[in-house]
Amino acid sequence: FGGVEVEAGARADLVAFARAAVLCNDAALHPGERGWHVEGDPMEGALLVLAAKAGLDVAMLPRQYPRTDEIPFDAAHRFMATLHHSHADGAFIVVKGAPERVVQMCDAPGALDMAAQDLASRGLRVLALAMKPAAPGQRDLTFDDMKAGFEFLGLAGFIDPPRAEAIRAVASCREAGIRVVMITGDHALTAREIARQLGISDTPRVVEGEALAQMDDAAMQAMVRDVDVFARAAPLHKLRLVEALQANGNIVAMTGDGVNDAPALKRADVGVAMGGKGVEAAREAAQVVLADDNFATIVAAVREGRTVYDNIMKVIAWSIPTNLAEGLVITVAILLGLELPITPLQILWVNTVTAVALGVTLAFEPGEPAAMQRAPRRAGAPMLSGVMLWRLVFAAGLFVAAVFAMFSWVSGRGMPIETARTLVVNALVVMEVFYLFSVRRQGGSGAATAALLVGVLVTALTQAILTHAPFMQGVFDTRGLSAVEWLMVLCAGVAVWAVTEVERMLRDVLSGCAHRSG
Repeated sequence: FGGVEVEAGARADLVAFARAAVLCNDAALHPGERGWHVEGDPMEGALLVLAAKAGLDVAMLPRQYPRTDEIPFDAAHRFMATLHHSHADGAFIVVKGAPERVVQMCDAPGALDMAAQDLASRGLRVLALAMKPAAPGQRDLTFDDMKAGFEFLGLAGFIDPPRAEAIRAVASCREAGIRVVMITGDHALTAREIARQLGISDTPRVVEGEALAQMDDAAMQAMVRDVDVFARAAPLHKLRLVEALQANGNIVAMTGDGVNDAPALKRADVGVAMGGKGVEAAREAAQVVLADDNFATIVAAVREGRTVYDNIMKVIAWSIPTNLAEGLVITVAILLGLELPITPLQILWVNTVTAVALGVTLAFEPGEPAAMQRAPRRAGAPMLSGVMLWRLVFAAGLFVAAVFAMFSWVSGRGMPIETARTLVVNALVVMEVFYLFSVRRQGGSGAATAALLVGVLVTALTQAILTHAPFMQGVFDTRGLSAVEWLMVLCAGVAVWAVTEVERMLRDVLSGCAHRSG
């Protein structure tokens, strides 16, 4: 009491409080190899530990005062009540629940409500306990029994500080443009302090369930835009809040673990159920089940999802222009009546080698460093934006122009057609390699991955075989190249990379100017 250790037996009020906490309780304490563990609700388990520390036999008390009826806890009435009989035929009712609800049943001064608010404002979850005598022959417990006449026993404050990984996860969400909203059955002051500790907001705005019940759908839709915490929320409120957020155009992910959460989990765009403490109904209603019940896992999944999306866009940005260019080279030459700078069989070879050795490597790209520092993609936004379409057309045109320029240049110097085509097919592959690095650069990727290096090495080896192996020369009509000619091939790749980088920088400059002028 007041930070001073006391003997439990010397405080009758403490013993009465601890006894009530054991009786109005559905948890159990079990010994194990690594110490005691709780079966059931952690807060109820903490009350059992309190009673054990007060010297009570938590296993014997329920047998001394058997429970004959109960009113289970429900968010609608915010309390649990139990009816007990002693062997001497005495009977009494114990109630445990939200302080403001329990105090209404007691002849208690308003100071008790102030004490509960003081504990809640420090971020503690607060429960109140009270009891009253019952008629010896009473065997049923009704809500009429809960209206008045209780003796207030005390308040219990439970500290459950946010875990460090949860705080970091909320910070990552805010940085990524993901808004985190808390819906809880806790007291408004407790919820506000926990939200502040989590970093949901520096000054969280809280709305309680009673206020939500008075709002129509339009008022709720307007209110959810800037409210961070919903306290003393009932299950129906969760469903309405999800619908209100969706009505504002938000993509909503909802977490839950109870039967009452199932409708909101099913209605959310992404329902996330707890796999550990969640009930089967919640898991069946959800689209995602967290095996570790850790909010940080959701953030990790978002990061992984953004990585997958980024890699898909890299594959599109690389494969479409390179494949388009390969087809256009043949098409343009035929339409203009020009000599083919590369044969169809050589095109097939290029497409096969680059798709396998280079394209697949993009699937192993790590997440971008800034993946969680950008706003979410707008719902319904097309995958191919105007900038992306321009990039695809520009790159394809650059490849076609480079192929015809090189073929014309080497042919004009009297080089045999077979050698000229060999130069072109190798230059095309090298240009695709350099363009692959340019595509990675667009996303801000760092050092080349092992998969990419292996892909480039495999591509180089296969091109060397295509060029210099006699059996490949017979099939693909290629010829060996000198060191100078290989240098020309490398320069073609460097030139393509340089042009794409200049185009990117000019586009960034123009975009910045447009943004400032806007």
